[in-house]
Amino acid sequence: METEPLLVVILGPTASGKTALSLALAERFHGEIVSCDSVALYRDFEIGTAKPGPLDRQRIVHHMLDCADPSTYVTAGGYARQARTVLQEIKARGKMPVVVGGTGLYLRALLEGLFPGPQRSEELRARLRRLADRRAPGYLIRVLRRLDPAAAAKMHANDTAKLMRAIEVCLAARQPISKMWAQGRDPLTGFRILRVGLKPGREALYTRINQRAQQMFDAGLVEETQRLLKKYGDSAYPITSIGYKQALQIIRQEVDTPSALLAAQQAHRNYAKRQITWFSREKYVSYLAGFGDDPGVQEKAIAMVEEALRDNHLSPAVSA
Repeated sequence: METEPLLVVILGPTASGKTALSLALAERFHGEIVSCDSVALYRDFEIGTAKPGPLDRQRIVHHMLDCADPSTYVTAGGYARQARTVLQEIKARGKMPVVVGGTGLYLRALLEGLFPGPQRSEELRARLRRLADRRAPGYLIRVLRRLDPAAAAKMHANDTAKLMRAIEVCLAARQPISKMWAQGRDPLTGFRILRVGLKPGREALYTRINQRAQQMFDAGLVEETQRLLKKYGDSAYPITSIGYKQALQIIRQEVDTPSALLAAQQAHRNYAKRQITWFSREKYVSYLAGFGDDPGVQEKAIAMVEEALRDNHLSPAVSA
């Protein structure tokens, strides 16, 4: 029986060095990188997304970057469909795909599939946003608790996107989203999967997060946001993501630059906490203590991939 090819997944919180590790593994094993970042998908959004630079993209083939128009929202399901096509193309070329990113829902959609849910309703979402703006904080989580207590228990009160999607599904499908979660998914097939997680120390991670946010502002994040605002207007989906949101507040003279920087740093740290919580629930992840740009961590990851390539019994659904 022919062994299915290996798919390497690198996951971890923002600023943990996932890009550096993906480059090292792709170069060592003649791989191609598939980004799993819900903001890096969009064209023209560069500084605030920390995308790999031009030299890195010349060095290794990258996919799922700059592939979406900022005026069009890419769902987790839409991402998964495109990325799965890319994976099959990489497989046909005899290359090893290296999926890298920190957007947990998109990664889950790619590897495990999503439950069959109703389509997104912009009208309903706009209505929910208006209600949430007028009501006291925590309005959306209270609505979901009435509709589906089980789903609400698994969500953060500030995770507006997931809360709105859950409410949307409950109302459109006329049944709790938690019941639909149990109806089965469409997992990725045709690959053996090795999941490698990065787990640097919390304080060291926060220091890097603060430094990277500062570097984004120093590199011209506000100026980039001005150009994007002029080109796409404030309806572009990524314009409200972390960093761009704070830069937009500077442009609108709602806050000064030092305050915006502090807010961006805090938002990035909060996002990292949510990522750590999300990935802690993922199965079959082999964690490495440290950052992905650390030579020692890279050596360990290389050894893990080499072992997985030798192991013909590695299950398609699990990691080493």
